[in-house]
Amino acid sequence: MCHVLKLNRSSFYKWVNTREKRRLKTCSDALIGAQIKTIFDDEHGLYGAKRIAASLKADTRFGPINHKKVARIMKSMGLKGFTKRRRCVTTRRKRGHRVMPDLVGRKFTANEPNRVYVGDITYLPCKGGKNMYLATVIDTYSRKLAGYALADHMRVSLIVDALAHAHGVRGSLDGAVFHSDHGSVYTSQTFRSYCSSLGVRQSMGAVGTSADNALAESFNATLKREVLRDRKVFDNPIACRQEVFRWCMRYNTRRRHSWCNLVAPDTFEALTSATLTKAA
Repeated sequence: MCHVLKLNRSSFYKWVNTREKRRLKTCSDALIGAQIKTIFDDEHGLYGAKRIAASLKADTRFGPINHKKVARIMKSMGLKGFTKRRRCVTTRRKRGHRVMPDLVGRKFTANEPNRVYVGDITYLPCKGGKNMYLATVIDTYSRKLAGYALADHMRVSLIVDALAHAHGVRGSLDGAVFHSDHGSVYTSQTFRSYCSSLGVRQSMGAVGTSADNALAESFNATLKREVLRDRKVFDNPIACRQEVFRWCMRYNTRRRHSWCNLVAPDTFEALTSATLTKAA
């Protein structure tokens, strides 16, 4: 048979001798695959191989498992984390308004929480041509969504409400930096005065360069991708509020973030705080 098929006999015997090993591997993959499917469905199809691998590692039944193995099994099962990117310009710069210096310089990191924040406004399309707008305040240390506000307008009160939310969550923003683009609402006198009243220093990147606020842009893209998925619009403003609120709560408390070593931002802050306290 080997002669007819032009195979080495050693290859045939190796195949025969490893038959049991292959059977055990198939059974093991089936067990892991069942758990992968459970996690995949529980996260509404949003998790990819790395986040699912992190969830499996937290389960003592499986022990250490490489994300490449998870990716291989997911591929064989036809499972793939949802990916989609949508773009929209919401920055409207007003001539004559003061421009703040760039205090971040594309270094979206901080040595501790409540030091450096980034923020942006993104639009959330609804049926009938009506848009909702979400303003965010994100901590660069843990990627925690410290504050946000959702409304059917892009007036200054929207970003003031988002920063006020962050102030309420953190207790104080005194000495913190808030980085944004050059949108007219961020350069307005009202917002500048509110930042001053909280002890917040404003920072802005270059005009027309999205990379200077990449962290906020990335957050917006992730939110739309994971909430809307295959849909183009929300059913209505009420549904938009409900779905976005649920996702924002999940983002801070449950969603595994690659920056946070694949734990949620709240968990990351709690763990690092405990570590620093123990070290002190």
